[in-house]
Amino acid sequence: MTTKNISQFLIAAPMSGSGKTTICRGLIEVFSEEGLHVQPFKCGPDYIDTKFHELACGQPSINLDSFMASESHVSDLYQQYASQADVAVVEGMMGMFDGYDRAKGSSADIARILHIPVVLVVNAKASAYSTAALISGFRDFNPEVRVIGVIFNQVAGDKHAAMLRKVCDDLQLHFFGAMRKNSDLNVDSRYLGLDFSRNPDKKDCEWLSTFSKAVRRDILWKELLEQTTLPLPTESLSTSVIGEKSASPLHIAVARNAEAFSFVYAEHLSSLMALGKVSFFDPQTDTTLPEAIDLLYLPGGYPEKHAEELSNNTSLRNHIKDYIEKGGKVLAECGGMIYLSKGIRTETYFYPMVGAFTFTIDHTPAGKKLTIGYRQFDYQGVHFRGHEFHFTQISKEDTNLPTSITTVCNAAGEPVDTSVFRFKNAIASYTHLYWGENDLLKIF
Repeated sequence: MTTKNISQFLIAAPMSGSGKTTICRGLIEVFSEEGLHVQPFKCGPDYIDTKFHELACGQPSINLDSFMASESHVSDLYQQYASQADVAVVEGMMGMFDGYDRAKGSSADIARILHIPVVLVVNAKASAYSTAALISGFRDFNPEVRVIGVIFNQVAGDKHAAMLRKVCDDLQLHFFGAMRKNSDLNVDSRYLGLDFSRNPDKKDCEWLSTFSKAVRRDILWKELLEQTTLPLPTESLSTSVIGEKSASPLHIAVARNAEAFSFVYAEHLSSLMALGKVSFFDPQTDTTLPEAIDLLYLPGGYPEKHAEELSNNTSLRNHIKDYIEKGGKVLAECGGMIYLSKGIRTETYFYPMVGAFTFTIDHTPAGKKLTIGYRQFDYQGVHFRGHEFHFTQISKEDTNLPTSITTVCNAAGEPVDTSVFRFKNAIASYTHLYWGENDLLKIF
């Protein structure tokens, strides 16, 4: 077996809000500044933390999700991308053992699959030695998951940090640092996660430099690199990851811009590129689709925040509707489905969209309700899995909705009221699918 030694670890926390995202971003920035090739990863289906990872190091962040993908696929993905790097940083999600079914699909589950160590981020605000009980519980809960050290967050000062170091000494864990309280490290959030809209380019992200300075001051990042350097297998990877070239190369158009159509898994782009040529277009500014396309992919994002611009681009809306009417293949996920609807109704206005589907999207205060969770369904002989996360709703005033082409279930296999709509060869749903190891074309 061929191996390569790289630093590799997973950043986890006892609960959400502990500071793992802030610390993870800061570490990625520091490693990048040091000239290391950093490959970031994100546990779970999150699209937004991955954007901050990429801003920090210039490398697309890869999602690792053991509900949406098989364990072998998760392992292959990690191996493929980490093998090109000096450092592989995996950011966990929620609490360390929070999964879709107990600990299944959790950050701890990903660490187990990848055989990489865990660094626990603990919010030490208003506590000191009591953190020993918390940390020992996480360390000992699952012997297949190896917690090797701790980074404390929200630390009051040097005296507090010294008390926390004793916790690690007594537990025989590495003390990797104590991040001081710093309001400058806060990043705005909004209804679907952290707000990335005002920071499209690294040169505009002064807060990244703030993160970097805080990490250099408070975290023993060199020791962290040393203690997490492990051999990584680099043997040949399965074709389910790297993709098989299509016998007849396709031309695929992908809607993509900074916000309205921005929720795209990096591995999906790799899969599409294996099928042929991929052309990107911006539904807010481009007036026509790329020429002679075989497939149109409309991913999710925040189209409701740019409803006026999308609606005003009548030329492209008509072009897409004509493409669908003529039998063109379309996959529209969440925001993409919103774009194909009759229109978006806000509190003050109705914005016409493509109109391939006859329902209206409600984005009024009364229509805002968080819908979130894993989804799965069978269609065309393929079992698809994905994730749903949105506040908009299909208007309750639409009584003649198209019939769903399949029954959508949650992670437990229980039916939910999410629909998958089909009009000719256009397939749309609120579900963001993961098809990194599926034959996407079978859905048509």
